[in-house]
Amino acid sequence: MSSRNSHETLISFGVRPHPHFRYARVEQICMRVVFGDCEFDSGRRTLLRHGHATPLSPKAFQLLECLLDRRPEAVTKAELVGQLWPETFVSDASLHNLVAEVRAALGDSPRTPRYIRTVTRYGYAFHGDARPAGPVETSPTPTSGPRLVSKRGEWSLLEGATVVGRDRDCAVRIDSPMVSRRHARIVVSPDKTTVEDLGSKNGTHVNGCRIAQPVTLNDGDQVQVGSLTMTYRTLGALPSTRTRRRS
Repeated sequence: MSSRNSHETLISFGVRPHPHFRYARVEQICMRVVFGDCEFDSGRRTLLRHGHATPLSPKAFQLLECLLDRRPEAVTKAELVGQLWPETFVSDASLHNLVAEVRAALGDSPRTPRYIRTVTRYGYAFHGDARPAGPVETSPTPTSGPRLVSKRGEWSLLEGATVVGRDRDCAVRIDSPMVSRRHARIVVSPDKTTVEDLGSKNGTHVNGCRIAQPVTLNDGDQVQVGSLTMTYRTLGALPSTRTRRRS
């Protein structure tokens, strides 16, 4: 962020910065907290209310994350603007609208706030009773069976249909603007595994070739979805150890 933009942004909120003011980059740490009927998970980028996913725009999610991280401390408007719009000049209304979005998602009210408190002529604070969430229950990772392997991770493929895409409901979720919401489908049956494109904008490629119909996958085939390339592997049970015969 340029010093000129920083200076103008702060002054728009009634704050005159120190001549040597600089923004500091803070390392993000995953945070899972529970408050009221809500659960916030920064690692999974989810906000649950009554156990159901509640949509939030990326900047509204970032705003809630900042307030939770600094709770119960109040955060100035200037600091929030610096984190949310580091290289953009915005008005007071932009931050106000984000706060309204967060409150609506939490079922909160500015007149009788349970979570987001307005600090007049200063900023905002999270003042609800928040506590760390319990451990996430995970299933053991299968040691055999077909799977997709990439630099981003590994996905086991169960028998039946598995959808690959950007949508939150996809079993293989790839958060990339190059990937369609429901990009491709992989079908695992006892005798073969096939992949087909679901009318995605950027297409699905197998071993470098864009596919127009279902294609059977073999061990080691390269499946490209958007800019991510995954390797299809068929991992069966390990063979038993052979006994060496003595001559």
